[in-house]
Amino acid sequence: MSDSETDGATEQMTSRSVLDSLLESGLHEMNRERSGLLLSGVSAGLDIGFGPLMMAVVLTLSPGGFGDLTTELLLASVYSIGFMFVILGRSELFTEHTTLAVIPVLDRQASFKQLGRLWGLVYVGNLVGGLLFTLLVILLMPELGVVDPQSFETIALKLVDHDLPWLFVGGVFAGWLMGLLAWLVTAAQDTTARILLVLIVTGTIGLLHLPHSIAGNVEVLFGLLVSPAITLTDYAGFLVLATLGNAFGGAVFVALLKYGHVVRGAE
Repeated sequence: MSDSETDGATEQMTSRSVLDSLLESGLHEMNRERSGLLLSGVSAGLDIGFGPLMMAVVLTLSPGGFGDLTTELLLASVYSIGFMFVILGRSELFTEHTTLAVIPVLDRQASFKQLGRLWGLVYVGNLVGGLLFTLLVILLMPELGVVDPQSFETIALKLVDHDLPWLFVGGVFAGWLMGLLAWLVTAAQDTTARILLVLIVTGTIGLLHLPHSIAGNVEVLFGLLVSPAITLTDYAGFLVLATLGNAFGGAVFVALLKYGHVVRGAE
């Protein structure tokens, strides 16, 4: 066997081991009790809120704004904080499960009913956690003294001030990146590599201002609660289209394609 063939076989074995690990994780989560999944989802919804909060702090304290390179890079970096808390803390995030939980279904080890149960519990938990975090921050905001309510409005408008088709397509890209992150984090060998991956991938979502249904839930909720410029219709439209886009992006562009290429390659 030539060196190139050996390298290819090693790469294929690595891809297969990543797929097997994701498959095992997905099945484990599907078999968890409802209360455990729901509470883990709430925890993730709470933790991810620190990213949007820190974005508002940076936007308040920075002399620049959206469009300024330094400010944009800082915003993208702090946007990643909430994802680090959630992913490294092993809480349940809906957008990770758009890939993770789909793989057992593709492998015929789980049903669509089980997938719907997992998605539903985690998604509801994420939204409830995000709402609780937003309410806590709104109550504490006057005493924090480092956040201008105008910053929350500016951040929310960056997400909702788009045509509806853009929200779906942008959500597809965000879901694609989050599914890719789930794959890459599983393949990573150490915590430092995982932190860098989370920073790079979620920072990309933040820099492109793509609609992430769970982090964006907190971003738009902040705007809804502090500014008349954000309406309930804006919030609902964002949440529905971002969620559908995220689910499509993670399930099709990561779960389906990577499962297909690994399994067919192994055969």
